[in-house]
Amino acid sequence: MYTLKKSLGQHFLKDENMCKKIVQSLPVIQGQQVLEVGPGAGAITKYLLQLPGISFKAVELDTEKVQYLEKTYPDIKDKLIHQSFLDMEVPFQGQFSVIGNFPYNISSQIMFRVLEWKAQVPEVVGMFQKEVALRIAATHGNKDYGILSVLLQAWYRVEYLFEVHEQCFNPPPKVKSAVIRLTRLEQPYEIANERKFFNLVKTAFNQRRKQLRNPLKTLFDKEYLQDSLFSKRAEELTVADFVALSHKMI
Repeated sequence: MYTLKKSLGQHFLKDENMCKKIVQSLPVIQGQQVLEVGPGAGAITKYLLQLPGISFKAVELDTEKVQYLEKTYPDIKDKLIHQSFLDMEVPFQGQFSVIGNFPYNISSQIMFRVLEWKAQVPEVVGMFQKEVALRIAATHGNKDYGILSVLLQAWYRVEYLFEVHEQCFNPPPKVKSAVIRLTRLEQPYEIANERKFFNLVKTAFNQRRKQLRNPLKTLFDKEYLQDSLFSKRAEELTVADFVALSHKMI
């Protein structure tokens, strides 16, 4: 058997219908490459292994889980990468989808890593703590709208799919969970300088209660800061607004 590790944010899905529902949320075609992040005890892994015609890999940090998975699902033998997702190299050449019941304590970092690989990742289906899922899916003018919302929505369309009841897990987590799907935009925003764009979004939301003129004063010319846009707060700006602003930075 295996033990649950609090330090790794482990809560295992035990509801089979929910496991199938998550896997069915990932559109798959013949020959597709798929990476599962944090398979744990294999709740959704066993269904992913059954998908016909895909090239599958899973990344798992916990040695005990790696041994358990190899023993329980012999098919996974050469498909398992024993490492942290945050430290691994790109697992495939070409395009690959990402799916997982993401460890909640690193789920935001997982999404930042996906952004690094966005040219290769057309889709992500992930289970998150509900608050994080809401944050990723939030649109401007919403209190949940923030850095993750803007950065991910600059490249992906986000769908908030469904919530997962605590009783579907062992042990039941103290937080609510939700599954979202990200699909890369066919016509992404034209961002001239990604580093500037990231810096702009992070700086704007670091003081989200203040008018943008305050946190952003070092990033723009004095004259341009007189624009009425800078009297708004970060959460009032759309993704398109942030993209447009990034083109005017010093």
